[in-house]
Amino acid sequence: MWLASIMFPWQFLTFLLALSADMCKAKECADFVDLELAHAIIGTTLKIRLLLFTRDTIHCGSFLSHVNFSADPHFNLSRPTTFVIHGYRPTGSPPVWAHQITELLLARKDMNVILVDWNHGAANVNYFKAVENTHQAGENLTGFLKLMKEHGASLSDIHMIGVSLGAHISGFVGANFNGAIGRITALDPAGPQFTGTPPEDRLDPTDAQFVDALHTDIDAFGYRGALGHIDFYANGGTDQPGCPKTIFSGTAYFKCDHQRSVYLYCESLNLTCTSRAFPCSSFKDFQDGKCTSCEQFGDAGCPVLGYDIDKWKHVLLKLGQSKNYFVTNEKAPFCMVNYKLDVVVWNEEDHWGYITVKLHGNGTDAVAKIDHRATQFKKFTETKLFAQFDTDLQAVTKMSLMFSTGNVFKPKYKLRVLRIRLTHLERYDRPLCRYDLVLEESKEVSFAPLPCQESNF
Repeated sequence: MWLASIMFPWQFLTFLLALSADMCKAKECADFVDLELAHAIIGTTLKIRLLLFTRDTIHCGSFLSHVNFSADPHFNLSRPTTFVIHGYRPTGSPPVWAHQITELLLARKDMNVILVDWNHGAANVNYFKAVENTHQAGENLTGFLKLMKEHGASLSDIHMIGVSLGAHISGFVGANFNGAIGRITALDPAGPQFTGTPPEDRLDPTDAQFVDALHTDIDAFGYRGALGHIDFYANGGTDQPGCPKTIFSGTAYFKCDHQRSVYLYCESLNLTCTSRAFPCSSFKDFQDGKCTSCEQFGDAGCPVLGYDIDKWKHVLLKLGQSKNYFVTNEKAPFCMVNYKLDVVVWNEEDHWGYITVKLHGNGTDAVAKIDHRATQFKKFTETKLFAQFDTDLQAVTKMSLMFSTGNVFKPKYKLRVLRIRLTHLERYDRPLCRYDLVLEESKEVSFAPLPCQESNF
């Protein structure tokens, strides 16, 4: 090394250290600011950082300048751009799902993904101050999008994914552009301080060309009413399966339901399975099997939660606001499989009870417990039940049924089944039937189902 021969040893060492520092600085990967609870207690002032990720920089994003786009050669305005905006951060920690959703988005499409880090401003034990900061955050992002537009970006190619408070920030930005941005996705949009407010003070369907919302915690941190062209309610939008039921579970008790919206959306991105939802006036009617038809959506069928819902965009824009319900498993894969179960009995007296259905095929079992309420079984009257199975079986070779009443001290009943019919609601499989069964209470009966004889089913 010729440079070493003309420098003193200490000068050469200083040069190497400076060079090393410059190299490390050049390779610095963008990441969320990691604050502590102490910051939230003191209170933080709004500061927004933009973290850019592309397919070329998926594992090492860069900090994007608010004013100088040319400083980052990876920011290509001819590509679509998706903004991901987190919500309230009461402890100051970064969102644990940020990099997961980034990688999944980039796997689906060649785009710019910009993680909006407003942890400074969202981290505050005073929730009302964080809510106040959402308006300023919206103005900041509005200025950035204006600059993007001036440099040739199309507002129609902008997709904003907002979580909790981030959903309303997205709405404020969209309103500033008179709804010209392409799409806003709201993941359990925040309810406190937004419920009961006029549309200009929260997200609403006019804020983008298309607005879709997912609700998972409407009885606590989420917004109860409809906010988009289509609103999905997972498990009715309240208690999510697998989430803690008591405060003794720690912080997970408070955030699990709210955060489940992000994980359900991530599952829609990786295509491991799809959650189809059904338009209905209430979750009760949905559970009672009163909303198993999706004729209003035409050949597209029932809408699918998540990233691909824009395939239903044109139909939804004609229909107006649509509330849709679905149920999930306790953990990933969350999606369940929907069947309609029709039962006709010939007992002289009415019986009330619950049905558990098991499907068997190729060494795999699928279970559906229809137990949200006791069902009335009346002689020669078709009882329609909605059955959601935890696994999708492509071929059913055996079926099991169990009738129960939950009455421990009363005599055991027998449900005399004239006919059962099981219809897959997502495939065009021929319905499966069985005739003339006797179900003794709390005893499982197994049989091979048969293709239904009725020509009109």
